[in-house]
Amino acid sequence: MNLYAVKAIYLFEMHRTWRTIMQSVISPVLSTSLYFVVFGSAIGGRIPEIGGVSYGAFIVPGLIMLSLLTQSISNASFGIYFPKFVGTIYELLSAPVSYVEIVVAYVGAAATKSIILGVIILGTASLFVPLRIEHPFVMLLFLVLTAVTFSMFGFIIGIWADGFEKLQLVPMMIITPLTFLGGSFYSIDMLPPFWQKVTLLNPVVYLISGFRWSFFGLSDVHIGTSIAMTALFLIACMLILRWIFRTGYRLKS
Repeated sequence: MNLYAVKAIYLFEMHRTWRTIMQSVISPVLSTSLYFVVFGSAIGGRIPEIGGVSYGAFIVPGLIMLSLLTQSISNASFGIYFPKFVGTIYELLSAPVSYVEIVVAYVGAAATKSIILGVIILGTASLFVPLRIEHPFVMLLFLVLTAVTFSMFGFIIGIWADGFEKLQLVPMMIITPLTFLGGSFYSIDMLPPFWQKVTLLNPVVYLISGFRWSFFGLSDVHIGTSIAMTALFLIACMLILRWIFRTGYRLKS
């Protein structure tokens, strides 16, 4: 593996984050803090505990996951789309760098940014509500696995998109609604039986449920199922990326 090329692309993407720190870090943290204030403090005081956990603490994993998913997709999609937009993608494709090295560099940078953001939001949440992490290893596993998986998904979107508006189409119209409907602010056990079954069709449920289990030992879905579903989506993204670079889809034209 050409580690020099991977390092060069990775550092370039990371430096772009510090140049746009207001948009990349501060804005998501402030937006999430507003959720804590509105839902955790104002509304949470009127809602009883869920599974022995205060409502303000209960929503923390869901809010972290919301930011993690949207930022992973946005960082990775813009990272690969911009070289396509300005035409420098052809220099990258003609360089002695394999597609594996390109994906590792771009996805690694996007995942790193998202993990840093997730840790910052976690620290911010501890200022608003008392938190406990019963399974820190599983929490880190979900944090890293989710960031890498959805950074790959964002990378695919960046290749597929042929305009800046499409970069925000999937995060805003699909991922955000699925996250809100995936148990970020409630337990799916609170829903009628029919809607519980419908909700299980939402893949984000498994991410939020597994991540919440790592905090409080509470989950709507078995932890093994959550990890398996996340790994399955990761494998699917890897196979799609392999097909994209083998066929040159949206890269060679």
